[in-house]
Amino acid sequence: MTTISPSTAADPSTSSDPLQLIDVDHVRFQVANAKQAAFFYAYAFGFQVAQVDDLTTGNRVAANYLLTQGNIRILLETPLTPKHPATEEISRYGDGVKDIALTVFDAEKAYEQAIRNGGESAYEPVETKDEHGVVTMAGIKTYGRVVHSFVSRRGAYELPAVKQGGVFMPRWRKVESYALNTYNLEHPCGLKFVDHCVGNVEEGRMNHWVKWYEDVMGFAMFKHFDDKDISTEYSALMSKVMASGNHLIKMPINEPAEGKKKSQIQEYLEWHDMTPGVQHLALRTDDELHSVAELRRRGVDFLALPDTYYELVWERVDKVLREHGHEPVREDHERVRDLGILVDADDEGYLLQLFTKPLQDRPTLFFEIICRRGSQSFGKGNFKALFEALEIEQERRGNL
Repeated sequence: MTTISPSTAADPSTSSDPLQLIDVDHVRFQVANAKQAAFFYAYAFGFQVAQVDDLTTGNRVAANYLLTQGNIRILLETPLTPKHPATEEISRYGDGVKDIALTVFDAEKAYEQAIRNGGESAYEPVETKDEHGVVTMAGIKTYGRVVHSFVSRRGAYELPAVKQGGVFMPRWRKVESYALNTYNLEHPCGLKFVDHCVGNVEEGRMNHWVKWYEDVMGFAMFKHFDDKDISTEYSALMSKVMASGNHLIKMPINEPAEGKKKSQIQEYLEWHDMTPGVQHLALRTDDELHSVAELRRRGVDFLALPDTYYELVWERVDKVLREHGHEPVREDHERVRDLGILVDADDEGYLLQLFTKPLQDRPTLFFEIICRRGSQSFGKGNFKALFEALEIEQERRGNL
């Protein structure tokens, strides 16, 4: 399988599809206090607090902070007025992901095509422009509270310029002095781009949203995991991974399955006002050991694996790699164990991954740190160990 880098620029002349996706433009979080959240993500995960749009730039309704690292752009939004739509959402759901925004060649045409395909409008096309260029955005609703914005950029606001540190949108200003920015450049965490974004939906609705991504967005199924793959003694879930035509954007969709006790998906829903939403963002690194070590040094809380995990993992992984003619795992085995990293393999290679604990008081959104050495899967061999670790945390919270 060919892996397409998110930095690969698509050529609009080669496709007439208005829903051809170029990149994850940004992921918008709605948070109660963007200024404080920016400090947390900068300190804990090494993001640059790059730009801001708030009262100082003339924004009287919301404060927005742009965080960057590699090709990851996280936009933190805090409402400044009671009538702002995010005010109610934060009250209902707490901090979390509202919008997975996708760069396209023409946002208006992408929006119109998605509506023709059966999508429901979140907001109609809006142009923001000045003498330097224009950004056009339009949004459609997907599962629960989540929106996909289509973003097209021209002039100084084109995506290659933004990736190089250019201004994100008209009215935004660069943050010129922020002590953590210098520190993070000197002590990088090595996070490169969004590998995939996982959504949790209600029981019985996974196939509905699979069909929605097929019909509205033109995605296709990439992987499928049922309750035999993802289960423990107590809980289970089912998952289908949807991918855009070029496999650039991957959107796994989870639903709870019947078990003796409550699944992590059901726990998420109950603490998210029984509303589907984004469960986690997987952030890619080229060096799992370095990234996890640096994040642990900064105080990031990761799930702890059962002690028995490393008694079996190397034999299992090496067997799969040998069967398919791949080299064994090159990372130091003892260091992998010391850092608590999970390892899995398939016919294309192996991957290393680790999951944080929830990033806020409610047990909802978390991050995955993932490194791929050929494998394009999602750690199927780790599901049981991962879910046992999650259940330990659910038990501590009184939610199992």
